[in-house]
Amino acid sequence: MPSSAAGLLTLLDDENDELKHYALVHLNKVVHEFWFQIASYIGSVEALYEDDEFKDRELAALIASKVFYHLGELDSALTYALGAGTHFNVDEQSEYVQTLIARCLDQYFELRVRQVEGKEAVDIDPRLVAVVERMLDRCCAHSQFEQAVGVALEGRRLDRLQALVAAAPDQPALLGYALRVCQRLVVNKDFRQQVLRLLIRLYEECEQPDYVVICQCLMFLDDAPEVAKILNKLLSSGREDDVLLAYQIAFDLVDNELQSFIIKVQEQLPKLPEPPAAEPAAAAAPAAAADGAADAADAMDTDAAAPAAAAADANGGPAPAAAAAAVPEMAPEMVEKLSKLRDILSGKTPIGLNLEFLYHNNKADLQILKNIKGAIPFVKLLILKNIKGAVDARVSVAHSATILANALMHTGTSIDTFLRENLEWLSRATNWAKFSATAGLGVIHRGQLQQGKALMAPYLPRDGHTGSPYSEGGALYALGLITANHGAGTQPFLTESLRASGNPIIQHGACLGLGLAALGTNDEEVFEDLKNVLYTDDAVAGEAAGIAMGLLCCGSGSDKAQEMLAYAHDTQHEKIIRGLAMGLALISYGIEEAADTLVEQMAREQDPILRYGAMYVIGLAYRGTGNNAAVQKLLHYAVSDVADDVRRAAVLCLGFVLMGAPEQCPKIVALLAESFNPHVRYGAAMAVGLACAGTGLREAVSLLEAMLGDGTDFVRQGACIALALVLAQQPEAVVEPFRKRLTKSITDKHEEVMARMGSIMAAGILDAGGRNASVALRSGSGYFRRTSVVGLAVFTGYWYWYPLSYFLSLSLAPTAVIGLDSQLRAPKLELVCNARPSLFVYPPPVTTETSKEVAKVEKAVLSTTAKARERQKKKDAEKQKEEAAGKAAGMDVDEPAKPPAAAADATAAAAAAAAGDSSSGPKEGDAAAAAGDDKAADAAGKDKEKEKEPASFTVTAPCRVVPHQVKHMALPAGSRWVPVKRGAPLSGILVLRDLTPGEPVEYASSGTTGGPAAPGAAAAAAGAGAAGQQPQQQEPEAAPPAPFEFAP
Repeated sequence: MPSSAAGLLTLLDDENDELKHYALVHLNKVVHEFWFQIASYIGSVEALYEDDEFKDRELAALIASKVFYHLGELDSALTYALGAGTHFNVDEQSEYVQTLIARCLDQYFELRVRQVEGKEAVDIDPRLVAVVERMLDRCCAHSQFEQAVGVALEGRRLDRLQALVAAAPDQPALLGYALRVCQRLVVNKDFRQQVLRLLIRLYEECEQPDYVVICQCLMFLDDAPEVAKILNKLLSSGREDDVLLAYQIAFDLVDNELQSFIIKVQEQLPKLPEPPAAEPAAAAAPAAAADGAADAADAMDTDAAAPAAAAADANGGPAPAAAAAAVPEMAPEMVEKLSKLRDILSGKTPIGLNLEFLYHNNKADLQILKNIKGAIPFVKLLILKNIKGAVDARVSVAHSATILANALMHTGTSIDTFLRENLEWLSRATNWAKFSATAGLGVIHRGQLQQGKALMAPYLPRDGHTGSPYSEGGALYALGLITANHGAGTQPFLTESLRASGNPIIQHGACLGLGLAALGTNDEEVFEDLKNVLYTDDAVAGEAAGIAMGLLCCGSGSDKAQEMLAYAHDTQHEKIIRGLAMGLALISYGIEEAADTLVEQMAREQDPILRYGAMYVIGLAYRGTGNNAAVQKLLHYAVSDVADDVRRAAVLCLGFVLMGAPEQCPKIVALLAESFNPHVRYGAAMAVGLACAGTGLREAVSLLEAMLGDGTDFVRQGACIALALVLAQQPEAVVEPFRKRLTKSITDKHEEVMARMGSIMAAGILDAGGRNASVALRSGSGYFRRTSVVGLAVFTGYWYWYPLSYFLSLSLAPTAVIGLDSQLRAPKLELVCNARPSLFVYPPPVTTETSKEVAKVEKAVLSTTAKARERQKKKDAEKQKEEAAGKAAGMDVDEPAKPPAAAADATAAAAAAAAGDSSSGPKEGDAAAAAGDDKAADAAGKDKEKEKEPASFTVTAPCRVVPHQVKHMALPAGSRWVPVKRGAPLSGILVLRDLTPGEPVEYASSGTTGGPAAPGAAAAAAGAGAAGQQPQQQEPEAAPPAPFEFAP
C-alpha cells in the first residue's frame, strides 16, 4: 500500500485522459485511507465529474462521494453516488455502501409518501429510483423476499409488491407476511386499504385461496356483500371442508366484535324459509318460561342449576326478519347449514359455548370476597348508623368496590352466590350505590341474550309498579351490559323505557344500556332519542346520553360529532360536557388521520374538559398504530397543559396509541412515572396497564411495582389496577407476591380509602371470569377487538363516575380452547402442553386456616426466665438417659411392628410422658423445633416434586389455555382432529376436521366441559369459598398459657 496519495493527485491535472484514468482507478482503491489528502483536491475531482466528455466521470463521482462520506456530508455523498451509476455497487457490504443505501431509501420513501399520500407534484430523481430498483432485484436474487416486501410497502410501490409475490416460491407465506406488515407498520389508512385490496386479489389467484384471511381483509374494507358471497359459496360447494371453513370464518368475524358489519353480512345471506304455521304455539312456551324465570328471579330463590340451564340454553338474539318477498326453495341440508351459520353470526353459538365454559370452570374464590367484606367491618357499622358527610363517601366507595370485584370475578358465569348469601349486607347500598349494585348483575349474567330480560325482571321498570329509580336505572344499564354488542333483541325494550320515563336516574341507566346494546350500529332513530334526552339539559341524564351517542356511532367518524361539539359549547353542565367529550372520542375510534381536524378544534378550546376529550380523541383514533405524530402530540400536552385532568388524560391515552407495541410503552412513560405531578404519575401507571394488559411484560411489572409505594393514594390506586390488568392470567408464581400485597392493603384499616378501593378492584380483575378470563385487546386473528378497547376507554371514566367501572367487563374474554365438529358439538380433543404443569395451574383457594396461622404468628411470646432454662436443661438430661436405656433394652427385646399411625401416637405419648411437666401445651423450644422440621420436610417434598415434575402434560379440550400457554400447545401425534384453519393457534373456538369420520365420536358432556374439575366441585368452591371450609364456624378458644414463675 502506498504511503501517500500525493503522486496520484498530481496526475488529475494532466491533460492526458489515460493518466487521469490511471489516477482515478488507484485513488478509488486508497480513498478510504487517504481521503483527507484527496479532500484538498476535491475541486479537481468534481471538475472531472462535471466534464460530460470525460469517459470516466462516473468513477470521479464515486471518489467524490466517498470523500464527502468521510467528511460527514451524507447528502452530497449520496448525490455523487447516484452520479456514479453502476460504479456504486449496492451489493458491497462496506459501511460506506450500507450507509448511503439507507440514506437513499429514506429519501426515496419520503418523496414517495409526499407523492402518493400528500398528492404533491414531486419530481423523484430517476437515479434514486434506479438504486431502489437494484436493491429490490438484489433481494430477489438472494431470496430475501421479506426485505423486498418491506421496501416495496415503504416506497408505496404496489407494482413491485405484486411482482415480488408472483416471483416468490412460497406465495401464501409471503402474502401473510405482507398482511402483517400492512396492518402493523403502514400508517396511512388510505394506502393500507389499497394494499388490502391488492392482497385480496393476490390471495384469490393462489392455487388454494385462504378464505379466512380474505374475509378478514374484506371486513376491514367494510365489504359485507363480498364476505356473504364467499360464505354462501363455501356452503354451496358440497364439500364438508368448505362448510367447516365457512363456520370458522363466521366465528372469526364474531370474535372481532364489529356488530354493524356482522348485521350487514347477515342481511346479504340467503333468507331461511318461513317456519311452520305452528310457530305461535311454540313461541308461547318460551314466553311462559320467561315469566316463570322472572318470578323466580323476583323471589331471589334460584339455585345453582338455574344459571347452568341459562348458560346452556338459547343465548342468541332474534334472527333478522324474513324478507317480504317469497323465499326460493332450499334443500334441507342447505337450510341446516345456513341456520348454523346464522346462529354463529348472531352470537348465539359462540356466546353459548363461552357461557357454558365459564360456568362449569368457575374457580372464583368466594373466600377472597368474604375476607374483603370482613376486612371492612367499620364500613358496615357506619352504614348501619347512617353517618353522613365525608364518612358516608368512604362507606360508598368500599361497598361499591366490593360489589364490583364480585361482578368481575363472576363475569359471564351466571353465579351470584355471594350476592344471595349477603343480601342484608347488599341491601345497605343506597342511591347510586344501589344503581351500581344492580348493574353488577349485568356483568355476572353477561351474554344471556335471551334470558337477560327475565333475569333482570324484578328490577326493571314495570307498568303500575313504582320502585326505586336507582334500581330501575341500574337494571336498564345491566341489560345493556348483558347484551352489549348483540342487543338486537333488547334494543326495542330499552328504547321504549327511555321514552317512557322522565326520571333522569332511569334515563341515565337507559341511555347507557341502549348505547351498549346498539354499539356501533349508527341507528338514526336511536340517535334522535338520545339527542332528545341530551337536549333536556339535565346533568345526570345528559352525561349518559353523550356517552351513549358515542357508543352508537362508534368508529363511524360521523358528521354528528360537530353537532355534539356545538352543544358542548352551549351547555353549562360539566357532566354533560364530559359525557360528550367521551362520546366524540368513541365516534373517532380507529379513523386515524380523519380525526385530526376534530383534535385541532378541541385542543384549542379554553374549556379544559374539551381539551381532556381531545386527548381521548387522539388515543382512540390512533389506537394501536404507534403513530409518531400522535405520540408527540400527547407528550406535548402531557408536559405543557395547565390543567391536571388534561395532563393525566394525555399520558393515559399513550396506552391506547401504543397498544400495538406494548413493549414500547414502559420505555416512553418511564420518566413521566417519576413526575412531580401525581396526576401525570397516575396517567403513566394506567397507560402501562392499558397497553400491556394481559401480557405480563417484565418491564411493565417492574415499573408498576415501584409505583405501589407512591405517596399519593390515587397513584397507588392506579398502580394496583394497572398491575392487575398486566398480571391477569399469568403464572401464579409471578402473581402471588402481588396478591399478598393486595390483601395487606385491603385489611389495613389505616390505608387511605382510595388506595383500598384500587386494591379491591385489582383483586376482582385478577380473578375475572372465575379465573378463566383476561383482558383481550386482540381477537384470535390478531386484530383489535373494538368492544374491548371501547370498554377500557369508558372504564377510565370511573375517575369521575364510579358506575362506569363496569365497562371493564366488555374487555374480558374467556381464555379457552373449544373444538367443534361439523355438527358444532364439542368432541373430546386431546392437546399436549410442552411446559411444566405448575406454570399454568389455577391459584390455590384461600382458606380460613391461612388467616388463623397469620393471627397466631402475631401472638405475644412470654419472656424466658432462669427457672425455665433450668427446667429445659433437666428435661434434656432425662431424655438422654431414657434414650440410652431404650437402646440397651432394644438390644434384647424385639417389639412387635406397629402401624404408622399407632407408632406416631405412641411416640407422641412417650414424648409427652418423658417431658415430666404439668403443662399440657408444647414449650417454645419444642414448637420451634417442630416448625423447623415441618419446614425442612416441606422443602424436601417440594424439591422432590420439582424433580419429578414432567416437562409436558396433556389436557382435554374444552379447557382453559391462558395466552402465555398457547405457544406451548400442540396436537399429539396421530390426532384424529385437526383445525380446518391452516396454521391456527390452539386457542379460542376452533372448527375441526375429522380424519377418521367413520369412527364413533366421544363428546365432552356439559357436566365436564372445560376442564378436569367436576361441576359439583366448582359449585361447591363457588358456594363455600374453599373446599372443606365452613367460614361461619367460630374459632375455638385459645388454650391458656403454661404455668410459669415471674422472675423480675
